[in-house]
Amino acid sequence: MMNLKAKKTYFNKMNELCESKIPFFFICDFLCEHIEVIPLGKLSGENIFYSNPLFINVSEDKKVFDKKLEWKKFPISKEIYAEQFHKIKTEIQNGNTYLLNLTCATKVETNYSLEELFHAGNAKYKLLYKNQFVHFSPEPFVKIVDDKIYTYPMKGTIDANLQDAGKVILENEKELNEQFTIVDLLRNDLSIVAKNVHVDDFRYIEKIQTNQKNLLSVSSKISGELRDNFKNKIGDIFASLLPAGSICGAPKAKTVEIILDTETHQRALYTGVWGIFDGKDLDSCVIIRYLEKTENGFVFKSGGGITSQSDLETEYKEMMDKVYVPIY
Repeated sequence: MMNLKAKKTYFNKMNELCESKIPFFFICDFLCEHIEVIPLGKLSGENIFYSNPLFINVSEDKKVFDKKLEWKKFPISKEIYAEQFHKIKTEIQNGNTYLLNLTCATKVETNYSLEELFHAGNAKYKLLYKNQFVHFSPEPFVKIVDDKIYTYPMKGTIDANLQDAGKVILENEKELNEQFTIVDLLRNDLSIVAKNVHVDDFRYIEKIQTNQKNLLSVSSKISGELRDNFKNKIGDIFASLLPAGSICGAPKAKTVEIILDTETHQRALYTGVWGIFDGKDLDSCVIIRYLEKTENGFVFKSGGGITSQSDLETEYKEMMDKVYVPIY
C-alpha cells in the first residue's frame, strides 16, 4: 500500500509538470495506492496505448479483424450476488450509506487478445495498459479547459431494445433519485476546487453499441471555475476529488469503507482514473468496462448503484449486461 508521503510525491509531480506546461499521462487506481505520472515524451516503450476524444497515441484508431468475436461470460451466481446486495441494503437501512456502487468480477472467455480488443473497440475512452488490461469507457471523469472544470457522472443503464427504453429509464424513480444523489455528491466535490459550480445538463441519454446489445445510459454535466489556488495544480485537484464519486457512492468515505468490507474482489485499477494533460488542458475518464488478464484467464469487472429502492433481479441483470466490449 502506498503511504501518504508517496502519494503526495506523485500528486506534486503532476503539479510540477502542469506548472511547466509539460504534457503527461497519468493513471491512478481506485484507492490511490498505484499512481503513475509519465511525461508524454517518455511514454514510448511503456506499452501504454490510449484514445480519447482529444488525444490518441496509436496510428490507427480502429482495426477490423477477419474473425468473429467469441464472447462467453460466467458471472457469479445470483445467490452470491444476493449476499452482498442484502448486506448493503442493511447498511442503507442503518443509515451508513444511501448509494453504493457494488461491483463484481466475471470470468470471460474470448478468442481476441487484449490488443485486438483495443484496436477493434469503439469508445470515447479506451486504454490498453501494459498488456494487463483493456477498458472502454463512455464516461468522462474530469475535463479542464481554460481554467473551467467539468465532470459528467453517469448513473443508470437500460437495454436499448426494450420498448420505450429512454422514457422508461428517465421516468424510473430509483434511477432519478440515484442521479440526484450522485450529482449532489459531484457538485460538492467540484466545489472544493471550483467556484460558481452549476449543473449544466441534468440526465441526458447516450446510446452505447456493444457486441451483445445496445444500451442507453444516463449522465449529467456539471461545471465550475477553478479557484485561484487550484489553477495549474492538477495534482492537488485529483488529490481532492479521488476516488471518483460515481463509482463509490455517498457519503463517500463511509461508503468506500463498506465497499472494501463487502466486495469479493480487488478493484485495483478498475474504477480508478487515467488522463492526459496536453500542456494546457486536461481530459480524464473513469476506468470502467474493464477486462483484465489474470493467471486464470480474463476477468471482466462491472457493477451498478444500490439504493434503498434497488431490486435484486434488476441490479443483478444490470451488472451482467455491462459485461461487454463495444465491438459491433
